Amino acid sequence: MEKEIDLRRLVIKAFHITDVEEGEENKVTASGKMMIEKGILDDILPKYPQLSKLDVQIIKPGEHDRYTNTMMDIIPISTKVLGKIGDGITHTLTGVYVIFTGVDENGKQAHEFGSSEGNLKEMLYLNRAGTPGEGDYIVSFDVVLKPGMGQEREGVLAAHHACDEFIQIFREQMKKFRGDLCTERHEYHDVVRPGKKRVLIVKQVAGQGAMYDTSLFAKEPSGTENGRSIIDMGNMPVIVTPNEYRDGIIRSMQ
Repeated sequence: MEKEIDLRRLVIKAFHITDVEEGEENKVTASGKMMIEKGILDDILPKYPQLSKLDVQIIKPGEHDRYTNTMMDIIPISTKVLGKIGDGITHTLTGVYVIFTGVDENGKQAHEFGSSEGNLKEMLYLNRAGTPGEGDYIVSFDVVLKPGMGQEREGVLAAHHACDEFIQIFREQMKKFRGDLCTERHEYHDVVRPGKKRVLIVKQVAGQGAMYDTSLFAKEPSGTENGRSIIDMGNMPVIVTPNEYRDGIIRSMQ
């Protein structure tokens, strides 16, 4: 029997966040502290003429009985330290998620087939794959778009990019974390086993327009910079490796 071929190795190191609070700077530490400073939004907003207002709120565990605009995405905070998406080393945060929400100046929610504005406690299912747990902090990044921009592709993309720019502030700091301080370490290998069955999993993603789009191959895990729209690629099949999928190469743009 032919020997197995190890094509690529991905190591994901997680750093657990135990406290998120407002402060004088946007900062995250490997020891579990995260600080949010809203003033940076005044530097981000002018870059996106499709948007009229940005806001960030910290939602502590158990404080979900509050109003939310429609949820456009739930985003883990991860960054590449070595290699590209799908191999090398990735640092990620546990204990905190970014929830990205949006509405336009006229009060029209940024949604496609159904909106999710209302009481966050009723709209968000906790402890599910891809959603925060009961004990997790939530950083709510809320966008107010210019009238009608919530249903236009350029407006929705601008909102995603603004949120991604804010998250990138923390990614840059996470790249410098000492790996031996991680709270979890997971190692994954893409392996070819000659003579064994070959398995292909088909995943159907959104590709209809405006906020109903999917981005792939971004610079950062679950990011938007350098990402390519599945619509721009003609909604054609795209092959990604198991490790690329694990590492966040697909970003929902809903």
